[in-house]
Amino acid sequence: MKLLCKLGLAATAWLLALGAASADTSVKWLHIEVNPAQVKIWEEVARAYEASHPGVKIEMQFLENEAYKAKLPTILQSKDRPNIIYSWAGGVLKAQIEAGVLDDITDQIKGYSDTITPAALAAFARDGRNYGLPIALSQVGFVYNKELMAKANVDPAAIKTWDDLLAAVKALKAAGVTPIVVGGADKWPLHFYWTHLAVRIGGKPAFDAALRGENGGFAGETFQKSGELFKQLVDLQPFQNGFLGFKNPQAVGYFGDGKAAMTLAISSVYNLQRALAADKVGLSEDKIGWFDFPVVAGGKGAPTDTLGGITGWLVTKGSPKEAVDFLKYFISKDVQTRLASGNFIVPVVKGAEAGLNNAFMKRIADNLSKSNYHQNFYDQSLGPSVGRVVNDVSAEIAGGSMSPQDAAKAIEAAWKQGN
Repeated sequence: MKLLCKLGLAATAWLLALGAASADTSVKWLHIEVNPAQVKIWEEVARAYEASHPGVKIEMQFLENEAYKAKLPTILQSKDRPNIIYSWAGGVLKAQIEAGVLDDITDQIKGYSDTITPAALAAFARDGRNYGLPIALSQVGFVYNKELMAKANVDPAAIKTWDDLLAAVKALKAAGVTPIVVGGADKWPLHFYWTHLAVRIGGKPAFDAALRGENGGFAGETFQKSGELFKQLVDLQPFQNGFLGFKNPQAVGYFGDGKAAMTLAISSVYNLQRALAADKVGLSEDKIGWFDFPVVAGGKGAPTDTLGGITGWLVTKGSPKEAVDFLKYFISKDVQTRLASGNFIVPVVKGAEAGLNNAFMKRIADNLSKSNYHQNFYDQSLGPSVGRVVNDVSAEIAGGSMSPQDAAKAIEAAWKQGN
């Protein structure tokens, strides 16, 4: 009898343990962040959430940026898809919503959503419904190496116009300095030039008109001229040797190694160049600077117009409620302030901007606060199929294999086909 009781108790304990194990909830979180210092903070936040939510496991998974973009459509159709995925919002988000692969989280974030900057939150909404949450704002501009600029007697503060930039490139080349490094193999870093020129030349009205198919659409004057000005720069051979073979992380590391005077990049490169430099030290704060993308003579865009991103996280269809709960924990004032104080992000949670503690990141935050037109990256804003063409033709112009006119026509054709 005693043996039977012991067996019965053991069986009960085993069943209880099995029940506890089966009650555990896993939240799969797929990210693309390559900066180990930032990922370390994310991991600490995930472990803290687990500690305060027994039975919940946050599984962090990583995919390289370009592999992520290429594989995501297939991943989202998988039964084993991650619960939380990275997003740049825009037309790609719209396509994902229409494909029915995302959860509507509007009701789950009521109240909490009031803590988020409205413009950032709106980027992850469609028809008044929210499908994700933002984590950071960013701006594209020129990051420069102070020592290399000084070597060529170039004053970055004096680079205000497109002609000023071209003159700076010439001076740097004459001084034996590589003017600009770019990750041409990934193509999207090259689209920053074509896109930003369009923002400066035509402003928001030109972009909105192109979406409506007016004034020649994306084959119109604004977009042809942006390609022509980009070609002016390309003809000066401003980039490092073999730039079309450089992936973006390699190019960022090249800049951090002090091998080029400038890079046109997302503001987060401030920290990323340190992580990707060969010595893992990169350029210190006193050696790095920023200037906004120059204006274009006769351009209709305002100097305060910005190009950049509103990045965040989406929740996939059928995910456990803990996925949204973790995002609310992760995108909180405390965590956002911590990331801001490390100068990793310009935060989206109200009050977290107080964590910003250096001149570089404070300037980005100030720029974004003054911007009345913040253009999301074209390769995201226009959707995956058109965005791919934008990136392709930008690389073709940079490589000299496509004219600016044909590039603009190709983008317009892709837009018409998809819309």
